[in-house]
Amino acid sequence: MADLKDARILTLSGALKVLDAAIAEAERIGQPMCIAVVDLGGNLLAFGRMDGSKALSVISSTCKARTAALSGEPTGGAHADVEIQIALASDSQWTNLIGGLPIKVGGLVVGAVAAGSGSGAQDLAVARAGAAAI
Repeated sequence: MADLKDARILTLSGALKVLDAAIAEAERIGQPMCIAVVDLGGNLLAFGRMDGSKALSVISSTCKARTAALSGEPTGGAHADVEIQIALASDSQWTNLIGGLPIKVGGLVVGAVAAGSGSGAQDLAVARAGAAAI
């Protein structure tokens, strides 16, 4: 077994590209958003709160991004029967709200992006636009 494995790191420059692309999509659909971009460890790299977005979405979008980065999966896919238990077990650092996507490069998760303040479909569309920038 190898002692090391390949990794890629999302830079601030990359995170800002993700944020800019997500903001452009939110503007295109006419829905102000809170958008969070995190690294592989769930640490915040870039954040934008558009004028008119919901204040509580600052928290939920960051949690969505962290969840997507640490799980390597889009948010919103867990069965409703377990979402409260998982949230409690993770000290509320995990969410099942739709709108968080891992950012993958060459099959490796390098971070995640999430949006909040719209419907689940709008949040997901904005996150997809951001993730596609890398």
